[in-house]
Amino acid sequence: MKNAILGKKIGMSQIFTETGVVIPVTVVEAGPCYVSQIKTEAVDGYNAVQLAFMDTKDSRLTKPALGHLKKAGVTAKKYLKEFKISAEGLALGGEIKCDVFTAGDKVDVSGYTKGHGFSGNIQRWNASRQPMTHGTGPVHRSPGSLSANSTPSRVFKNHKLPGDWGDEKVTIQNLEIAKVDADRNLILIKGAIPGAKGSVVTICSAIKA
Repeated sequence: MKNAILGKKIGMSQIFTETGVVIPVTVVEAGPCYVSQIKTEAVDGYNAVQLAFMDTKDSRLTKPALGHLKKAGVTAKKYLKEFKISAEGLALGGEIKCDVFTAGDKVDVSGYTKGHGFSGNIQRWNASRQPMTHGTGPVHRSPGSLSANSTPSRVFKNHKLPGDWGDEKVTIQNLEIAKVDADRNLILIKGAIPGAKGSVVTICSAIKA
């Protein structure tokens, strides 16, 4: 992994190329992030860099968390995230801005999808409803038969049933950065990314580019 940064999803928009082609993009307010810890193989057993993102009040953090950030010379931050990136050129308390990426870079974006709570088969798995006529009772949106009668007399694992839908971590790989606005800390990524507006996402250099 070459570069990484934390950001807040602003929403979707579109930009135009010089030839007039419309490109749908997702706008992410990326950084500035601050280096809150540098882990080394000698001390921690592996190499990694911990980044802190988004200002918050001191009263909203625990004393150990405040002490951890104060040791790095960083003010109170809401989110901490560790990345296995090279610490070369980075210093404790140093600032990382969105200009670590440039237009055309391939990135992997991770975020948590929108949570929809407990949902039925139709909403969760796009199943078809049962017939509305010919004696079908008030069960038009129920899943129907789940398994055979006597053999195997059970419901197989991984059967698509009602349950919690959404609010899970999703990573979309090999997305392309359309534009970087370093003055406003904005990264424009081609296409859609996981998460609701205002949610926090991670942007990393693509591992399968």
